[in-house]
Amino acid sequence: MDNIILKMNNITKLFPGVKALDKVNIEVKKGEIHALCGENGAGKSTLMNVLSGIYPYGTYEGDIVYEGKECRFKNIKDSEREGIVIIHQELALVPYLSIAENMFLGNEQATHGVIDWDKTNQKAAEYMKIVGLNENPSTLIKDIGMGKQQLVEIAKALAKNVKLLILDEPTSSLNESDAKKLLDLLIDFKKTKGITSIIISHKLNEISYCADKITIIRDGQSIETLVKGVDELSEARIIKGMVGREMTNRFPVRESHVGDTALEIKNWTVYHPLYTDRKVVDNVSINIRKGEVVGIAGLVGAGRTELAMSVFGRAYGTHISGELYKDGKPLALRSISQAIDAGLAYVTEDRKGDGLVLSDSIKHNLTMARPAFISTRGVLDADLETQRARILREQLGIKAPTVEQLVGNLSGGNQQKVLVGKWIFAAPDVLILDEPTRGVDVGAKYEIYQIINQLVAEGKAVLMISSELPELLGMSDRIYVMNEGRLIAEMPTKEATQEIIMGHIMQDSKGEIGA
Repeated sequence: MDNIILKMNNITKLFPGVKALDKVNIEVKKGEIHALCGENGAGKSTLMNVLSGIYPYGTYEGDIVYEGKECRFKNIKDSEREGIVIIHQELALVPYLSIAENMFLGNEQATHGVIDWDKTNQKAAEYMKIVGLNENPSTLIKDIGMGKQQLVEIAKALAKNVKLLILDEPTSSLNESDAKKLLDLLIDFKKTKGITSIIISHKLNEISYCADKITIIRDGQSIETLVKGVDELSEARIIKGMVGREMTNRFPVRESHVGDTALEIKNWTVYHPLYTDRKVVDNVSINIRKGEVVGIAGLVGAGRTELAMSVFGRAYGTHISGELYKDGKPLALRSISQAIDAGLAYVTEDRKGDGLVLSDSIKHNLTMARPAFISTRGVLDADLETQRARILREQLGIKAPTVEQLVGNLSGGNQQKVLVGKWIFAAPDVLILDEPTRGVDVGAKYEIYQIINQLVAEGKAVLMISSELPELLGMSDRIYVMNEGRLIAEMPTKEATQEIIMGHIMQDSKGEIGA
């Protein structure tokens, strides 16, 4: 038992109307990578918030035994003093402070109350070297990408003498290359520094790659722990534990009934809003037909989101040129409200930052895109709003006791359903879905796929951007491929594979380098 670093026994946590955790048990060995898997709302993040003191002792039942002694953390500072550090999915970094300032924020390198900046930058550089971050410590956070920001968070944890590192969806915003580097870093820390890691992730291939053990949580209860080398750790086996049943088909079957062209984008060019000489979308022409799902593949930075947002009422970019046609007629959109009125919808990839008002109710979030639909002569009909919101909640399977519940208290999967529901309520003809299942478990993904299929069955046109190639291949009728702002390939899905898509991207990138 000496090698057990953590035991959480019979942890029970209640929220108003919801039992989030119900006698959960987990045991973690020193120097192992231990994964937590489960559907959205299963209780994974809640359990880690209990461990780290975000939910303090006295707000839950059960006990935490860490390094052989019972712990009663009153706040996150208490857990950090013991070497427990949590990195949340939404990174706790200040964009306009430097890497070094962020690393030692709340942990300042000071003498007699005066910050020693030379020491701060020197120590920051030491920890940055350990995690492989080759940047100047004075660089502002806003000027580095998400992959490097994750490394800053890990370096920040090392600066706090971390023994047990908790990572909540650490790769959700990373491309495959950056994600693998991060996972390899955790494996290296385990081998060279004896650091224990607990990782929450919906990317089951990554879990199988790096985890020594996997504890599965379902509906607030710990179901089982699978051990590498002893138990089967295939994606199918993990999914069975998560959802309580076999999932033989990850993508629902859909009959394709493609109609006339719903939206056509011709010679579309967009420049960066700040660096106005930098072209981010370069002469792109695509079309989407009624009853069709069209996918856009590409690496991070390919220009897919910039294309989508600029089409949606010029929500992004400057010096935008090109032509839009809806149902064969020219369309001039100068604002988001014009785009909504014209029958376009854009489901953003950043649901918490741009898509939802977390401090407001499910009801208000669902109806905010088209308040005219629940108003009479400009006066909001509260009863009608509640009625329409309840219908949508049932149709989309949003798990909440009432439509009055705050969106911020929902799980990620249910938040995503609210975001999709917001735009379904707006009754669009064309839906642009940008990473529609990011940070969502396999069960909730399947439900979102069913919603997409229902929309195209009704004759809607769907443009779907996704970094998960299996998702594009499983859901799309056609796939466009973008790279560095340009359209480089188009193919029917039945002729596409992951290898073919990546081959186009790699070949195009080599051509650019040699040009």
